[in-house]
This record gives sequence, C-alpha cells and structure tokens, in this order.
Amino acid sequence: MKKHGRLKGPNAGDWVIVTLCAFLILACFLPIMSVVARSLSSADAIMLGQVTIFPVDLNFEAYQLVMEDSRFVRALIWTIILTAIFTVTAIIMTILCAYPLTYERLKGRKLVNLMIIFTMFFSAGTIPTYLLYRDLNLLNNPLVLILPGSLSVFNMIIMRSFFYNIPVSLKESAAIDGASPVTILVKIYLPLSTAVIATLSLFYAVGRWNGFSDALMFMTDRRFHPIQLLLYNILQNIIQMGDAATMEGFTTPGRPETLRSASIVVAMIPILLVYPWLQRYFISGATLGAIKE
Repeated sequence: MKKHGRLKGPNAGDWVIVTLCAFLILACFLPIMSVVARSLSSADAIMLGQVTIFPVDLNFEAYQLVMEDSRFVRALIWTIILTAIFTVTAIIMTILCAYPLTYERLKGRKLVNLMIIFTMFFSAGTIPTYLLYRDLNLLNNPLVLILPGSLSVFNMIIMRSFFYNIPVSLKESAAIDGASPVTILVKIYLPLSTAVIATLSLFYAVGRWNGFSDALMFMTDRRFHPIQLLLYNILQNIIQMGDAATMEGFTTPGRPETLRSASIVVAMIPILLVYPWLQRYFISGATLGAIKE
C-alpha cells in the first residue's frame, strides 16, 4: 500500500508572494486609514503634524458639519440614485449587445464585432463629443451622466465570453422546444450568469460613483452634480484659497483638512457597503473567459 508523503511547507516563492500581497494591502489600506484619522482628529493636531494613521484628539465635529450641509447631503443622495439607474441601464445594454453576438448565424456578426472593438482604441475626442451632446440636447441634462457610458466594450466582451462558455446544447434544446431567443436569454442564460452580472454591476457602479469628469464638462446645473464633483470643488477651493477657503459652503475656519477628510470618508461609505454583497461572485466573475473548455 502506497504511503502518502507529508505535506510540504511553504517554499521561498510562497513567502515572496505573501510578502508582495501584504505590501499591496498596506499600500491600499494605509492611505484610507490616514484619511479616516484626519477626519477624526482636531485641526490643531493636523496643523502640528501629529496625525499619521491614528486620530489625535478624537472628535466627530467634522462629520457633524458635513452632514449638516444640505448641498453635500443632496449630492450624496443624487449620486446614489444616479449610480443605481446607471448600473441597471448599463447591465441591460451590455446583455442586449453581448447576447445576439453569440449567434453564429447572425448576419454581419464579424463586422459588428469589429466596429465595437474599434471603439476601444479610437475615439473622436472631447470637442467632437461635446458638439455631439449639444446637438442631441444632452448638455446640462441628467441623461448625459447615464447614456454615454452605459455600454463598456470591455465589459461587453467579458459578458459575451461568458455566454460563449454556456453549452450550445442548452440553447439548441430550448429552440427545438419552441423557445424564442428572448425566452432562451431570460430563462436559460440570465439564471446561469449571476456571477458575471454581479461582477460587471460592481464595475459599472464603482466607475459611475467615482466619475466626475463628464459632469464637470457637460453639466452646469449644480443640482445634478455628483458627490465626486462636489469633492473636486472642495479640493480646488482648498488649493486656491488655502485654509481660509469656504470649502463649498463649509464656513468653519481652521478646519479644511478635517472637513475634507470627513467628506471623502462619507462619500466612500455607500460604495463600500455594496462590495460585501457582491464579494462571493467577484472572484469567479473577474476570471471569466480565462479558461476555455
């Protein structure tokens, strides 16, 4: 009877990988801790350079001032609504683009694929884009924050690759039973695509939540400014006007750093709360298409 050998311990390569991962985790986590510490510290401690990754003179006054500002709260609520609408729209558009391209009998499929991939490498530029949005009456319209970015070619390719990996026999069997392409999509493909839909939803949501350049260029109505654009304006005021800046309505003098940090932390919380719900799908969804049968 063959005896099983003892399990080998970690080798030098394993330790290198662990060390590298630990370094990357710290590189991502320490800046967040620094921002949180500054938001919870007193202005005097920050000005004296006493704050690193732990708060000094713990207080929550900055958060109270941030949450009492109506413009910040309105921008936060609007960004949550905008992100939800954008994510749902983007997922629907991605599915509707990826699913028909899985049919080999679709006429012009290769040409459509080529045209879609072409947009990944070439774009018209900012000025033609601005003129196009102007002609479409999208300037200063909330739709400009939803429609133009509602289809990512990269995400569509991921979705299409996942659909390719679904056995063709399932589609053929359903078609023999009389199912239409829409029925096959709704009752076969979508139930099997939970992982990729959850992963791409996270990609779209994070991208929309962190985006502000489109609102900066195409949206002048401050009622529809997302939270990231408000934070951008706050940072610009700090740079241009120093510690005495009004910081987008925050008129308390001597607290620019604490207010800025508290604003950033509050803006991070909603999108961070989404990730735990999608974490179990993320690993499998992010590696879709890497292995072909």
